[in-house]
Amino acid sequence: MKTFNKTKSRFGSRRRYGAKDFSRSQKKFSNKKIDISRFIAESSTNKTKQEEYVPKHKFVDFEIEEKLKNNIVKKGYDTPTPIQDQIIPFILDKKDVIGIANTGTGKTAAFLIPKINHTLLNKASKTLILTPTRELALQIEDEFRDFARGLSIFSVSCIGGTSIRKQFFDLKRNHNFVIGTPGRIKDLMQRKALNLSLFNTIILDEADRMLDMGFIDDIKFILEKMPENKQGLCFSATISPEIEGLVNKFLKNPVKVSVKVRESSQNVDQSVIKTHDKLETLIELLKKNNFSKVLIFGKTKYGVEKLSKSLRAKGFKVESIHGDKTQSKRQKALSLFKENKINILVATDVAARGLDIDDITHVINYDMPATYEDYIHRIGRTGRCQKKGSAITFA
Repeated sequence: MKTFNKTKSRFGSRRRYGAKDFSRSQKKFSNKKIDISRFIAESSTNKTKQEEYVPKHKFVDFEIEEKLKNNIVKKGYDTPTPIQDQIIPFILDKKDVIGIANTGTGKTAAFLIPKINHTLLNKASKTLILTPTRELALQIEDEFRDFARGLSIFSVSCIGGTSIRKQFFDLKRNHNFVIGTPGRIKDLMQRKALNLSLFNTIILDEADRMLDMGFIDDIKFILEKMPENKQGLCFSATISPEIEGLVNKFLKNPVKVSVKVRESSQNVDQSVIKTHDKLETLIELLKKNNFSKVLIFGKTKYGVEKLSKSLRAKGFKVESIHGDKTQSKRQKALSLFKENKINILVATDVAARGLDIDDITHVINYDMPATYEDYIHRIGRTGRCQKKGSAITFA
């Protein structure tokens, strides 16, 4: 088994690749040749003063209602992240925006806070939020509830894998926000349960991922049913020509805010381990004390479930999430992981985008990601909020 980095470890000799400035191409890797040197980088948590971002605002400085400010304070928010600091004023001014930022930079609060404030000022306001995955939709809804607590502003979650009858019922009740995945939103529209002509804001979150997952036609269908006079917000880690073409159709003179500095998190130590027995190597790693909260990525649903059972048989506290599990079981596994009742979660790439789980110490790519972009989003689950994390890829 060979490990590539710059120090020695029990896993063998390490050496440093010379590649520092990697291409920003988002092309898919060929299965025949994957440039593993791109999976190696040192974290750089010691920033110079020149590199540190100095926000122009604190949350109390934004022109928002006091009741909302109180909820923000209760969540422990004081100083906004760069994307929040720069883009919230534009959204409050009802500008169309394109927000480009690395994963884990606080994009959810960046659009929820100003849109909840708009709703406080006009209770007839309605906002549609589209996300690529069910997990991300539910995570946004959780954060929405924290910000909207006690404000008489309500949301409905519309995602696959859950009861569509319940969503029919919920949509008939008073609501200002609908948060969902494109396929289920389109389904509800076609069943006449959701009338988008009443909505004055649409938000595309993780737009690049939605296009990667083949939702482009569903998104176009949804956009065509919305009023001409609406506010449009698009958030993405990358802006491809396809996304440019899409946003040009529904955004009017958008303000582009980019705080993306580099492809991968500067707080994540990245290394590659070459091994002939991945399970044995993984078990050796997980026994180490510093591997206290670990997210492991596998390629297939079958492989993820098999690995989860193998680790559980070895006495590890582990759960899995993948497409063959019901939504309720996936949510239960995520809750156990978030609440530290288990410390290992094995997942397919369904969990790679947007999930905000505190204090993940390590991301392990048990199976190689299909693309470099998938890799970036996988490892973005650690090294968040200026904390240091580690990413290990098995090759």
